[in-house]
Amino acid sequence: MHKCEQLYEGKAKKVFLTENPDVLIVSYKDDATAFNGLKKGMIVGKGAINNRMTNLLFQKIEEAGVPTHYIQELNDRETAVSRVEIVPLEVIVRNVAAGSFSKKLGIEEGTELAEPTIEFSYKNDELGDPLINSYFAKALNLATSNEIETIKKYAFMVNDILKVEFLKAGLRLIDFKIEFGRFHGKIILADEVSPDTCRLWDVESGDKMDKDRFRRDLGNVEEAYIEVARRLGLEIEKE
Repeated sequence: MHKCEQLYEGKAKKVFLTENPDVLIVSYKDDATAFNGLKKGMIVGKGAINNRMTNLLFQKIEEAGVPTHYIQELNDRETAVSRVEIVPLEVIVRNVAAGSFSKKLGIEEGTELAEPTIEFSYKNDELGDPLINSYFAKALNLATSNEIETIKKYAFMVNDILKVEFLKAGLRLIDFKIEFGRFHGKIILADEVSPDTCRLWDVESGDKMDKDRFRRDLGNVEEAYIEVARRLGLEIEKE
């Protein structure tokens, strides 16, 4: 499988065409952004960590019954994936109050929620990814009723799977963001699952082990990413 021309470059990845129209190659970058791109930097080695961690977790998610775009890990930073049409919704699942949820609702960060909750944001950088609901999504033709129900079902299934996998690694899954796409008309999980997209707190110490270390200038960002990967069983060398 060979990379052809570059199709797209985002904040965290480059995407390339291949000789197969149904297959793309995703290349993960070390670039880091926060606050809708207002804060920029670099987390050395995160591209390799996020690629390998996503592939490991996507395989577990697929085994548990949620279809994903994962096809094959090509090297530390590149993976072959199914070419999906991304549904322009960022799907956020929360188990514990944190970040914008705590600020908007005046709930102390770290408060356990009575049950997991789900949010949709309209995936649009120029608008700052505004929070919307399923009625907005249908009114704007972003997704159909059936697609939204499938996305909700899969998102909560992913939550159940990830909570178990991270707890085995001594990590508490606070919240996470995922995206879905259409592949030949079928909704499947796309994008990534990594410390970039998940809030992960150490079970014992409560230390933040995710991108909040970059957002909030907490330091030891690379070390936190490496530690999460190692706890999941990945062999990671510091670059």
